[in-house]
Amino acid sequence: MAIPVITMYTDGSSRGNPGPGGYGTILIAGNHRKEFSEGFRYTTNNRMELLAVIKGLEALKMDGMSVNIYSDSQYVVNAIEKGWLNGWMKNNFAGGKKNPDLWKRYYALSKKFSVKMHWVKGHSTNALNNRCDELATAAADGKNLQADIFFEAENSK
Repeated sequence: MAIPVITMYTDGSSRGNPGPGGYGTILIAGNHRKEFSEGFRYTTNNRMELLAVIKGLEALKMDGMSVNIYSDSQYVVNAIEKGWLNGWMKNNFAGGKKNPDLWKRYYALSKKFSVKMHWVKGHSTNALNNRCDELATAAADGKNLQADIFFEAENSK
């Protein structure tokens, strides 16, 4: 059986930055498509952009898959594609690099797959990126928002 190639679109949103936030993720494998999102009561846009990627990878059932990820976050795309994350990991996020909890989570997940990041212009003509934006903003505007535990703990000091 051939291992499928997965296409993933992601977006994150924050109302205030920090403020209520959410992410939206779309996974596509052949003719199958799955959308999901979650909202958080106090977080940042960058955290939601990265969490959208993490949640998509966590939803995959088989290791070794090739995953093409499309994101409008230069923060996420550049950290991965330009190798910044490798340096941050090597130096244990010295110098106050943000979101080490999520980056470490992504890093561990990325070892299970062949990940290729692609930047797309946000709020433009890409229908799937726009759909992820709709999912993310609806999640941020939703009720019963979850706690972004690490972020809230770090920002209550």
